[in-house]
Amino acid sequence: MHMIRQRLQGLCLLLVVWVVGTGCTYDAAVQRLSLPEQAEFFLYRNVMTWAQERTYLAKTTAVARTAYLQEIGLAQRFQALDPLDQETVRHGWPRRGMSADALLFVWGEPYSTAGDARQSAHWYDLGSSMELPTYGNQYRNVGNGVDVYLVDGHVVGWVDDVPNDAESAWGFRW
Repeated sequence: MHMIRQRLQGLCLLLVVWVVGTGCTYDAAVQRLSLPEQAEFFLYRNVMTWAQERTYLAKTTAVARTAYLQEIGLAQRFQALDPLDQETVRHGWPRRGMSADALLFVWGEPYSTAGDARQSAHWYDLGSSMELPTYGNQYRNVGNGVDVYLVDGHVVGWVDDVPNDAESAWGFRW
């Protein structure tokens, strides 16, 4: 029993070191980018998967990173946005009337959805609207949420909420 406990403690320590090391490596990779490259990364990171972020940051040159955005289709997806939506995404804050796809660039994938965004829908995000552009959905932050209303594929509005009972207010089972 003692040996099992020692091995578990060792595995936990190894896991902590790996998690901290990965976070530090990620931050270091972002920091080594020039300021224009950081701006490019932050423009696209909310619509990138975890693996795409890592691959992008692992590229050794700005040209390779930009080519990667073309390769995975994100550059084209951004260019397909309305010019006003592109400007909104660059500012990092949503606006009424922006397209649902532009909202994904600003806040990332919603935690949950109800309805069809092309008709009428609610997108639910975890965290506050002030934090979503920087951190995306905060899956551990069950105290705050944002309910986004979409009609005909465009944002009609959103409401920040701090529910008393997250399960009943958001319909999630934690």
